Amino acid sequence: MKGNITVHTQNIFPVIKKWLYSDKDIFLREIVSNGCDAITKLKKVKDAGAMIPTDEEYEVHVVVDKPNKTITVSDNGIGMTENEIEKYITQVAFSGAEDFLAKYEDKSPENQIIGHFGLGFFSSFMVSDNVEIESLSFAEGAKSAHWSCDGGIEYEMTEGKREKRGTDIILHITEEDEEYLSISRIREILDKYCAFLPVPIFCYQAGEDKGTMINETLPLWMKSPAQCTDDEYKAFYQKLFRRYDEPLFWIHLNTDYPFNLKGILYFPVVEKTPNLTGGPVKLFNNQVFVADNIKEIIPEFLLMLKGVIDCPDVPLNVSRSFLQNDRTVSKIANHIVKKIADKLSSMFKTERENYEKYWEDISGFIKFGCMSDPVFYDKIKDCLIYKTTMGKYVTLSEYLGEDKKEVYYATSGDYQKQYINMFSDQGIEVMLMPGLIDATFVQFLESKNEGITFRSIDSVTPDSFKAESAKADAAAVKKIFEKALPEGTEIDTAALKEENVPALSMIDEYARRMRMMSAAMGGMEFPDKKKLMINLNNSIIEKLPSMEEEKAEMMAKHIYDLARMESEPLPAEDLQEFIRRSIDMLGKLS
Repeated sequence: MKGNITVHTQNIFPVIKKWLYSDKDIFLREIVSNGCDAITKLKKVKDAGAMIPTDEEYEVHVVVDKPNKTITVSDNGIGMTENEIEKYITQVAFSGAEDFLAKYEDKSPENQIIGHFGLGFFSSFMVSDNVEIESLSFAEGAKSAHWSCDGGIEYEMTEGKREKRGTDIILHITEEDEEYLSISRIREILDKYCAFLPVPIFCYQAGEDKGTMINETLPLWMKSPAQCTDDEYKAFYQKLFRRYDEPLFWIHLNTDYPFNLKGILYFPVVEKTPNLTGGPVKLFNNQVFVADNIKEIIPEFLLMLKGVIDCPDVPLNVSRSFLQNDRTVSKIANHIVKKIADKLSSMFKTERENYEKYWEDISGFIKFGCMSDPVFYDKIKDCLIYKTTMGKYVTLSEYLGEDKKEVYYATSGDYQKQYINMFSDQGIEVMLMPGLIDATFVQFLESKNEGITFRSIDSVTPDSFKAESAKADAAAVKKIFEKALPEGTEIDTAALKEENVPALSMIDEYARRMRMMSAAMGGMEFPDKKKLMINLNNSIIEKLPSMEEEKAEMMAKHIYDLARMESEPLPAEDLQEFIRRSIDMLGKLS
């Protein structure tokens, strides 16, 4: 019998063959997935009462025959009659899976049909100049059927030679695609797309023994969380991502309503600044790998996570390669964000010691998430913690207590050591906020907490720092510094309790924030608005007005540079001048 392939609505067969899929490798995923579907269908028919042997091992075999330039994918599933091949293969876009499920309505998660659009089979023509089907249906008295097509719209159907129930898909590989006749290349594709399919898969050269199964039919994410141990979670992470380190912690997703969603999301050890380039959260559809890049259901701020998401309810386009944007995708994304927020909240309340241990690794993405997603912030705001210069972790409310309205923070524990010591001497805790994201996050927190102000410790001198009287004359001291320092340098004086500090370099809070935000975004450079705060209670400052003019000016310049060095490194030219001046001063002392 001969006939023509029927395409619903219009003849798009050449498009299906050449441009339906973005990656040629996907042909193997589609053909192997179809074989798994055939076995799943057989199990459903068996459950419905059909007389089928109970001791048979269900398997899919991928056999590479390099001399004959073929790849054969065989299954021992439900098989097809000549009429079913005519219906399911030759009528493009008639979904065999949908038609089958209309008859067998049991859609239990463990027996899901992978296929959906009825187009996967035709991906085989991307690498083949001829495709054959040998199939024998499970139906009693059924005859074997053989179908072949050379890539045009014509096909040929004859009686087949298969003697056992199931289907062989035989791909005659084109000359330009002979790379797929390499057994290592085929194993590589199977490892990427089919490593967790629910049916045992074997891959081998024609004439060889089938060897060992290459896939894991019940991956960890398909199990109940109660069935999984910590060691299994860690081992799965290391195997899936080929890593030797261990994750910080993880979340096991297991939802049946209002959508079917399973998966494991791992929190890896990460840098303090968030990684926005996209992390490997792998999307699966009924254990079939679909893609890594799934920003539609994993928000940008969570892309530092690693793991797997398996969701048959995610709407894919016809090539099963890309997500379609719809309300279901949005609901799934919101559910994942909620589960992550719930996990973090639970850890904060019941495992705070561990939560604090992980904070440096996860704080960047949490802060970014708070600023990106108002719902996430509302769920996590009471669990935001901050490390203080005294080595403790505190929440904002714990830091403020009942009446405080100002939060003091340090951007560096090294260059701001002098300032930190001054605050510590007064019994004032200082939050450490060294990340690039913190300048933006500080403003975000101020907008969310009315009446609370954040101040960097080198931008303010609290009233508790100031003494009741000054030892040096403010006007005389200021005159010396104004003459010695570069024109335009802002100078102020204060009588501080800390007598060992001659001067402090103060930086305007909002100018600092603009500079840090611009640096984080790669924008234009904003200059810091700086001021030299001279301590009138320091003994050196007290003596300056009585010194020789040249010596007083040298001392003023040196005090200015020392104050600057307490907050940040000196520019190269200024550092050279500081060293030269230091040598001159040592020479005069000798």
